[in-house]
Amino acid sequence: MIAFNLDSHQIQHIHLIGIGGISMSAIAEILLKHGYRVSGSDIKDSRLLEKLRNNGAEIYIGHNESNIKGQDLIVYSAAIKEHNPERQEALRQKIPQMDRAEMLGQIMKKYKKAIAVAGCHGKTTTTSLVSLILQKSNFDPTILVGGELDEIGGNIRIGESEHFITEACEYVESFLKFHPFIGIILNIDEDHLDYFKDIHHIKNAFKRFAHLIPKEGFLIACNDDNHIRDLYHEIDCNVVTYGINYPSDFTANNINFSEEGFPSFDVLYKQENIGSFQLSIPGLHNVYNSLAAIATSYILGVPTDQIIENIKVYHGIHRRFELLGSTKGARVIDDYAHHPAEIKATLEAAQKYPHRKIWCVFQPHTYTRTIALLNDFLEAFRLADHVIITDIYAAREPDEGKIHSKTLAEQIKGVEDVRYMKDFDAIADFIYQEIQPQDLVITMGAGDVHKIGESLVERK
Repeated sequence: MIAFNLDSHQIQHIHLIGIGGISMSAIAEILLKHGYRVSGSDIKDSRLLEKLRNNGAEIYIGHNESNIKGQDLIVYSAAIKEHNPERQEALRQKIPQMDRAEMLGQIMKKYKKAIAVAGCHGKTTTTSLVSLILQKSNFDPTILVGGELDEIGGNIRIGESEHFITEACEYVESFLKFHPFIGIILNIDEDHLDYFKDIHHIKNAFKRFAHLIPKEGFLIACNDDNHIRDLYHEIDCNVVTYGINYPSDFTANNINFSEEGFPSFDVLYKQENIGSFQLSIPGLHNVYNSLAAIATSYILGVPTDQIIENIKVYHGIHRRFELLGSTKGARVIDDYAHHPAEIKATLEAAQKYPHRKIWCVFQPHTYTRTIALLNDFLEAFRLADHVIITDIYAAREPDEGKIHSKTLAEQIKGVEDVRYMKDFDAIADFIYQEIQPQDLVITMGAGDVHKIGESLVERK
């Protein structure tokens, strides 16, 4: 990590390698807004790059050493390795370099009320909830969310206030480069075991994240999570807790579900009822996500009636229990769940959703996660009636032959109909032939499994 100050008068021209990514393009927009000259490169053109061009960025298609022309700073995404020709040329020209997370942390320094949403599950939803509440309550925040939020027209919104909201990812401990005034920890779970050694390593990372919050700042912590309760007592900042089952500052009470599976509940703050809340997204897990958003908004001074009004209009983000459409009278949902805890939460939400039978098409995400959490995956699908397992989406990993989706399909417990299928078109054909009216089909995973659901809804 380099010693760096974004406010230095020496930093005028910043070059982003991998600028077309959803997070990098958002960072580029923020830098342009703050008056920096921005250039960047990516392997192919896109609508995000066209938008950046229109805002004044210099865009290069392809990674080439000739793109490095004495810029003051190089920022690179996680996909850009040291052997990249632009990084190599920047080394030769002795231009400072930093990764995306460090740049995002430097941007956070420009905002007095930077909010970082951390946790192994629910970051995007909670970030979106806080963002929407603050935006519609005229707080004029700057927002960077890891998904497409229709209410802001994408994943980035540039505001003029002191409020900045972003997700804080624990992978490779990148969130330790952030500078939050408010840090939210939603949950701590075993994940990313290609990097973390074990749950103790993960808990230590979150503990260090909490220590980044200044004494006058706030940690918003889920009290129902045993791992979180282990760490927040040692934190030297204001700690605000929320939960359902464990005594907390903010508690959800009288939880009920509509016919569509949407929760309603009362919120108690320090045992006093502050209002009744209705969500337009399903599942008990979203009661927890919304409690974190309610607690954050409340301590920032958003009037309770505005929180109630604005949280109800949130209908979710793309790939989070997203209704794609219907086919043969069956509804098709797409969801990003790729961890056993997320699979269980999504299927619990589906149980409260109108349905006859639940079909789950799951695409495992990374070999290391599948191996490390295999026993948990085997128990995660019990609430489904039919389960189809596709090939593992490798993402950043090589296939070393240690695990195959067939193993997962053969050993899944508590479901009578489980099968492994490789070809997406064949999966769509099979489901289309077998589904009945009122069935619910859920494509699930962090890869490209959504293509199956999209193919199904095209067949009327």
